[in-house]
Parts: sequence; structure tokens; C-alpha cells
Amino acid sequence: MPRIPLIDEKEHPELRELIEKIRSGRRGNLLKLYRALLHSPSLAESWFQHNNAVRWRTQISGRLREMIIIRIAILNRAQYIITQHVPQLAAAEGLSEPECEALRNWQTATVFSESDRAVLAYADAMTRDVTVPDDVYAQVREHFDERQTVELTVLIGTYNMQSRVIQALQLEPETNPA
Repeated sequence: MPRIPLIDEKEHPELRELIEKIRSGRRGNLLKLYRALLHSPSLAESWFQHNNAVRWRTQISGRLREMIIIRIAILNRAQYIITQHVPQLAAAEGLSEPECEALRNWQTATVFSESDRAVLAYADAMTRDVTVPDDVYAQVREHFDERQTVELTVLIGTYNMQSRVIQALQLEPETNPA
């Protein structure tokens, strides 16, 4: 049960325009996360804009993006995000269910490339310790230029924020994910 009531759009006609904007960018869906964020319309709108930029307007491949999102959700025990992304969104970006499962113990899995492993180590360090060791950062830079490194860093930070908000508000997974 969420810790705050989720906004019922029928009870908030003043939010109609923003809700339609969010729906149009989310394949017609108004996710529980946005129904919670709509308690603060300016935060809901900025979250929507930022999340769309992080997910759709970077040089990071969809497959790598999904790996990062799912790994962070695993580390933060954010079942809402896992349910939202696995299998449908991950598969659409070329990440198989066995690969999604392998993200739980990626260090011993054999399905990830050297660049995948560098990014997963980076995501783990940013999520678990915040401070990234120089050797972990150097491995990322072997595979990614400055722009991509910034984009990876912001993606990881964004999904850590998202999973923490979801967990703190105790949002339950969507009944119809994706």
C-alpha cells in the first residue's frame, strides 16, 4: 500500500494538461509513480522531462540502458522497476530474460562483454558506495567518451533517485507493466 494516496486524475481537472503530456510520452499510461509525483505538479513535469532525456536522448544503447536500470533496481530492491522493465522493455532493447537474471550476479556470469562489465561495476560503485574508485572509472573510460560517460553517470544517478523515491513511498508494481 503506498504511503500517500495516488492522484486520481478525475478528481484533479486542473492537472489535465500535464497528465495528457505524461500519458502521451508513456504509451498512454499514467504510472503509479507519476500519480504520486502529481502531488507536486512541477516535480512531476520536471521528472517526466528529465527521465525522457535520460532514456531517449543519449548515445547509450537501449540494451546497456536497460542493463543499468535493472541492475540498480536489483541493488535497491525496487521490484516496481524490475516489474516495469523485465521482460517487455528489456526484450524490446535486445536484453533477454536470462541476461536480466544474470544481472543479479553479473561478476560470475559469462554473458556480459568487457564494456558491459565496466558499466556494471560503475553502477554498483555509484549505487552502493557513491564514491567511484579510480580503477572502476578508468575501465569505463576505456570504452566510453566524455559525453557517454556523463550520460552513463546521469542515468545511474537518475535510477538511484527513482528507485529510492519508489521505495520510500512504497509504490507497488504496476498491474500492467510497460
